[in-house]
Amino acid sequence: SVGIAVYLTQYAPPRLSRTFGSVVDLLAAVPSIVFGLWGIFVLAPEIEPVARFLNSNLGWFFLFSDGNVSLNGGGTIFTAGIVLAVMILPIITSVSREVLRQTPKAQIEAALALGATRWEVVRMTVLPFGRSGIIAASMLGLGRALGETVAILIILRAAASAGSWSLFDGGYTFASKIASAASEFSVPLSTGAYIAAGFVLFALTFVVNAIARSIAGGKVNG
Repeated sequence: SVGIAVYLTQYAPPRLSRTFGSVVDLLAAVPSIVFGLWGIFVLAPEIEPVARFLNSNLGWFFLFSDGNVSLNGGGTIFTAGIVLAVMILPIITSVSREVLRQTPKAQIEAALALGATRWEVVRMTVLPFGRSGIIAASMLGLGRALGETVAILIILRAAASAGSWSLFDGGYTFASKIASAASEFSVPLSTGAYIAAGFVLFALTFVVNAIARSIAGGKVNG
């Protein structure tokens, strides 16, 4: 995301930058259900050979062992992780691009006048100026990934084995588990458990945002 933002703001011609910037903004507005359907019906069959290759050659490693799970269908953490990465990519790119565009032109021109190359200008002027904004954009994307419900609910199937660490297993996230169990909310015990799960998700998001704020504040003060 940061690489795309740097290219669009510092390297791409204005016409190309505007065109691709509009495309990135449109991708950031695509609903979650579209990503979920694309992931399970389009992406999953395409990456199945990759999953089988990893399982065949690195199956001894716990992340790539399939256990009792069939790789057919693609309803695995491996597929869901790629879909989430694709979902947050345009969000981080769009925010980072707007932040990097605010770099003072005088600083860029001064660096060029001193003989700096384009990459040195990016490394010493543009990225330090937008560092806090890039961190905020990353946390915004992470927040969407943590709270994503519909796309994950469409892609992930139930876990075949409890406590499995394999990327080729199924499972639930906090948000998708709560959404899938909506029919159990009439039972007091289940309702309390899912409320507690929602509170844990809230606390996790709060901690992540607090860490990001401290990092961004430290970078700015430094």
